[in-house]
Amino acid sequence: MEGNCDYGQGTYIRSDGSKYVGEFKNGKFNGQGTYTNPDGSKYVGEFTDDRLNGQGTYTFPDGSEYDGEFTDNKRTGRGRYTFSDRSRYVGEFKDGKFNGQGEYTLPNGSKYVGEFKDGKINGQGTYTNPDGSKCVGEFKDGKINCQDAHGKRTEPSSDGEGL
Repeated sequence: MEGNCDYGQGTYIRSDGSKYVGEFKNGKFNGQGTYTNPDGSKYVGEFTDDRLNGQGTYTFPDGSEYDGEFTDNKRTGRGRYTFSDRSRYVGEFKDGKFNGQGEYTLPNGSKYVGEFKDGKINGQGTYTNPDGSKCVGEFKDGKINCQDAHGKRTEPSSDGEGL
């Protein structure tokens, strides 16, 4: 330990090699800080009573990154999650999962804008293929069921299968 780990600025290194540098209050991580894990993952942001709470950025060992709100160590509220393959989700989170309104973009340019539930596309939304063609409709558990303007059932391009 270095600095004032009861109140004020300090550094705390755990036996597993993880390290916290930042503000302390009552001997706990409170305020702005940086927490680095031995696997290379890192959180920079707000803490309350040793927990990720408030605005922050969490970088994973594979290069994926979440930037947004945290509540009790979980992604909750508005945020942006960028995957290591550069696909990206921007929208609402609940208990660490995509939940509510959001936008998911694949590296090939395919995009889904609409509702998510429990980490999956679920509800009303619009899927846009890289060529600009669109699929508007009801999505359930990640499966697409949509129609064109004339009521004919349509399928997105095979590039969108990963959504």
